[in-house]
Amino acid sequence: MDKFDVVVIGAGPGGSALAYALKAQNKKVAIVEENLWGGTCPNRGCDPKKVILAAVDARRRAQNLVGKGLQSAPVIDWPALIGFEKTFTDPVSDGTKKGLQTAGITVIDGSVKFVDKHTILADQTKVVADKFVIATGARPKLLDVDGKRYFETSTDFLKMTAMPHSITFVGGGYIAFEFAAMASAAGADVHIVHHNDRPLKAFAKADVDRLIAQLEDNGVHFHFGVDISRIENNADGYELVSAQGFSLQTDKVFCTAGRIPNDDTLALDKVGVEFSNRGIKVNDHLQTASENIFALGDVLDKSQPKLTPVSGFEAQYLAELFAGQTQAIQYPAIPTVVYGTPRLAMVGLSVEKAEAQKDNYTIQNLDLTGWFTYHRLNEPLAHATVITSKKTGAVVGASLMSGEADELINYFAMAINRQLTPENLKRTIFAYPTTASDLTYLM
Repeated sequence: MDKFDVVVIGAGPGGSALAYALKAQNKKVAIVEENLWGGTCPNRGCDPKKVILAAVDARRRAQNLVGKGLQSAPVIDWPALIGFEKTFTDPVSDGTKKGLQTAGITVIDGSVKFVDKHTILADQTKVVADKFVIATGARPKLLDVDGKRYFETSTDFLKMTAMPHSITFVGGGYIAFEFAAMASAAGADVHIVHHNDRPLKAFAKADVDRLIAQLEDNGVHFHFGVDISRIENNADGYELVSAQGFSLQTDKVFCTAGRIPNDDTLALDKVGVEFSNRGIKVNDHLQTASENIFALGDVLDKSQPKLTPVSGFEAQYLAELFAGQTQAIQYPAIPTVVYGTPRLAMVGLSVEKAEAQKDNYTIQNLDLTGWFTYHRLNEPLAHATVITSKKTGAVVGASLMSGEADELINYFAMAINRQLTPENLKRTIFAYPTTASDLTYLM
């Protein structure tokens, strides 16, 4: 029986990146996957979402310029758009697996259960290793309501070949806002149902309120303070019912109430790995309570955003750790984006935390709607909140809302991680006129 230096469990972007890095160190590496090789992001997550957004953005930009040089906006052909999306997603799994094999990494298909700290069963294949890395990611959470079998998930949405007349998202997180913008642009009657009045809690309430208002202007209906108690299938589709008397008829209903870690089938109790409902617990070296078992990515119980580039950062860290470096992992400021209409993005210190420490920080709230960058596109709303340190003058946080916020937030991430001040930025000449050239006026 072969014994490996490291076995990676899960072939998503983080797990695959780690396997390649370890193979480059001449380690004997295997990687195990029970579902689609490549993981959530390229198969049923961020990548196919961005393909769909290309058409949504094209329509949105054209709508903003109707009467300003354009006579009409294009209509989204949803079946053709999903067909285009499939040209990106269909090759991913086989291509990822073949790429790993070509690199000389042993690939194993199967569901994993730990036997002991150095042994797993991948289906019925026994695999032995000095170290294991769990990179199994997360999956959509289904609310425990009567009729939850009628819920569809983000995976179903991204392969939906026809847009229904009406569509409802239960839960007010990133996915609900993003998919609502897509479905509304494609002509559906869209509803978001949320159990309280504070969706997108990680973002400043003022920004979330502005985003809600923009989506409402685009026809999205919000129902706050509603706890769905049951879903009934009927001749017209589905009826959503709450104990408080709320009722909504819809053609399709999607659960967008977050994601849960894929750690519940690994038999972690047999090897002393600790985990919660948020994921696997690790120390600042991504090491579990079992000294030879590590974890990375969305399966972790962590405060950092569960995003693909964060998984890649953790993979790079573990490769360096296994090569002999001993420092604890140190995360940079990480930008996060809601790909709604418009985009909502943030990085660094939050507005709420800055407001609680006003003696230490300066908060600028800027309406950018009239700035050339946005006015030339006739965008209905552009806003920025920029937080700087009173002591050093360096930018420490930003919250942005516009059609270009997902690009501009990256410049703020660089400024924060490099502790740049407005004076530093003024020594840089950016291409003009661009979103980057606005930076010196935003700080």
